[in-house]
Amino acid sequence: MSTTEARPRLTPDEVAQYNREGYFVYRHPVLAADKFDRLRDYFDKILGELGEGERPEAMDVPHFMYPELFEWAFDEDVLALVEPILGPDLALFSTHFICKPKGNGKRVPWHEDSFYWKGQIEPMEVCTIWLALDPSTTENGCMYVIPKTHVTGKMGFSDYDDVDPSKNVFATEIKAVQRDDSAKVAIELEPNQCSLHDGRIIHGSEANLSDKRRCGWTLRFTSTAVKYHDEQFHGAHQVYLAQGVDRGGNKYADPTKRYPEVMKARGAVSRYRNAH
Repeated sequence: MSTTEARPRLTPDEVAQYNREGYFVYRHPVLAADKFDRLRDYFDKILGELGEGERPEAMDVPHFMYPELFEWAFDEDVLALVEPILGPDLALFSTHFICKPKGNGKRVPWHEDSFYWKGQIEPMEVCTIWLALDPSTTENGCMYVIPKTHVTGKMGFSDYDDVDPSKNVFATEIKAVQRDDSAKVAIELEPNQCSLHDGRIIHGSEANLSDKRRCGWTLRFTSTAVKYHDEQFHGAHQVYLAQGVDRGGNKYADPTKRYPEVMKARGAVSRYRNAH
């Protein structure tokens, strides 16, 4: 029996909390145990294929080259987490393995994902599942969120300063005067648990200097009523119909195919730098 059949994924009160706070922590198994174990094994396979000098924090959009990942991305138990928030017609915008190696895992600066997607998505309604493959704790660099920032302050479009890319996953960070670090909440997770967060919320994570790896897989979903402006992607991105029908006039890629030409185009486009 799937976990979807065993119990509702999110209650109305939990959806209300997500909408109010900008995030929700789901402290139950996301995938059936055997499926999760196979996902973690498959991630380790991809990790082992990284080229020399490639950082494991930068494993963005792996599904373009590893379509086998759609087995898990489109699993009914995954989609049932976002359906109560976004509705039955769902598109997959992006995925990202953000893996911080033990000892020298880079910090992720405070940011809003939406800042990097301005002009590409309308309206800016993205729900990200952050699925823990390893234990994610304050010791090894778990994600922090600043609650309610998806509806306060700059509402997804703060101003940014430059930071040192040798110490950070990417090279910009929200200006200190536009965030309240004292309000941050640590999102600690066990393997196969997840958090969900709004694409506009301010979040980030500290470096991993511990002796334990920290890896999560982000899956970013929208309603199909959200319009993707393909001309803004410059051939370096594409989206997939995950469930239901299109309601926004979007074009969708084939989840059975590899897209090396899209990955090649991404080599010249740096706008999709979004980690956690």
